[in-house]
Amino acid sequence: MKLKVYQGTGLLSENALPDLPASVVAFLMEQHEPRTPAVAVASGPFIYVYKNLRPYFKFTLPPLEINPLEEGVWEQAKEDQADPLVLKEMLEEIREKSVVPLSVKSLMFLALDPPEMDSFLDQHKLLPLKRQTVITCMATLKKNMVDEDAISCLVIGMESAEILVLDPEAFTVLAKMVLPSVPAFLDVTGQFDVEYRLTVACRNGCIYVLRRDSKRPKYCIELSSHSVGLIWVQKNIVTACSDETLRAYTQKGKKLWTVQLPAPPTALSLMDQKSRGFQAVLVALANVEVHVYRDKNLVDIIQTQDVVTSICFGRYGREDNTLVMTTKGGGLIVKILKRTATFDGGNIFVGAPVAQSIKLSLPKKTQLYVDQTLRERESGVAMHQVFQRDLNRIRLTAARAYAQVLECNQAPVSESLQEPLKMNAVVQGMGPTFKVILHLQNASATRAIIGLLINFEYDENFYSVERPFFKAPMLVPGLNYPLSTFVECLSDKAISDVIKVFVLREGLRDPLLSVHINMPVSEGLVMSG
Repeated sequence: MKLKVYQGTGLLSENALPDLPASVVAFLMEQHEPRTPAVAVASGPFIYVYKNLRPYFKFTLPPLEINPLEEGVWEQAKEDQADPLVLKEMLEEIREKSVVPLSVKSLMFLALDPPEMDSFLDQHKLLPLKRQTVITCMATLKKNMVDEDAISCLVIGMESAEILVLDPEAFTVLAKMVLPSVPAFLDVTGQFDVEYRLTVACRNGCIYVLRRDSKRPKYCIELSSHSVGLIWVQKNIVTACSDETLRAYTQKGKKLWTVQLPAPPTALSLMDQKSRGFQAVLVALANVEVHVYRDKNLVDIIQTQDVVTSICFGRYGREDNTLVMTTKGGGLIVKILKRTATFDGGNIFVGAPVAQSIKLSLPKKTQLYVDQTLRERESGVAMHQVFQRDLNRIRLTAARAYAQVLECNQAPVSESLQEPLKMNAVVQGMGPTFKVILHLQNASATRAIIGLLINFEYDENFYSVERPFFKAPMLVPGLNYPLSTFVECLSDKAISDVIKVFVLREGLRDPLLSVHINMPVSEGLVMSG
């Protein structure tokens, strides 16, 4: 575990770290000239500050509150007034009922077997109780100015579901906020002394927005899956989720758009080309690609040799627009944006059609329109009541008709649980002879249906059916059975009639289902006449 410093593509220096780092940020901590930024490395419960590439200061997170009942139990252990087994029972009861979690020493004691408890008490009973949290994420917040070389505060997210804002000079706690869950990603906008907004993606799959002087979140955004990254683009919140989606929300949590990604995202960063006022979102994917999105439009794809795990865009050396990436295998990738590069011509458009952005030429308001508007304003309540009454009448009529169809088995779908059937009819031909094909299907999951009869009902003055009554085969679940017969038109007039088809069960009077076929006009007879 080392902090490595690169100049160009060469390694300049490296410093050993005592624990695995969680976050690294650069910030200005004083106004003295020359204004050289310091580097803050969050590791465990500590923040290691490096100035001029050398260790400068170590900040330790303040300890958490100790459960008073737990303190009382360990006071008894110090005076040898509690048996180890009794001590274990008391600690387990405190862990189940108390809101404040136990310390590490108590948790280690509860994990021991009875033969090991005596030696553990002899070694640790005199040591003070401590509850120490660790840092999960870190960001910077401008103190009172928006300049690039302005002093910045450190914003820390902790495992105890809290947010701390630290003073850059004295490293005292300026503000403290409580979250419903452990923060995983953090993004900050504004100035601490004026107005600022904290956006936090937590492990419970939610994004919380906190504002100045708010101890609790002001807005909450519930995601469909956990967030992989979080950034602010202009006035919107953009996050990449583990369900392979890129989402954008407003400051108050209203969803703007969603883009489906071709692979799971691994990292997210903001691309801010200030010279041209161009802002985009950089999304590193597990398919060794980095996609560049402007709003929800994909404007560029960058191929990499390995999966990118972290990504950053900004000034590097003399270049203002540099993309720095680290890979899963430990590689470092540095790419410089060409000064002539544009992201307009090669857009891969995935949003709404261009026609939707064309304004319609609306006609001018006529006197009739104005009169109707005034009428609706004056009689709005009465019109709404009449509309609701007519709508309820239509619903009642439709429900009655539907109930009558079900009672008479006149629907093309059977409502019987014993014989769940579906049937539709297709008429082929121009006449005078038509071919009628009935598609009969058994909708049951496991049981076959046998003993069904097909009956045609029609006007014998207009039509003649080759097989007006026949027996259907055994219906296997899930298969479509085409049953066909020929119908001949007997009338030489350009008229047509309805033929009814019933599906019957042997021994039952009422049909299981029925279909009404609107026969077409026989064009053969008309042409021959």
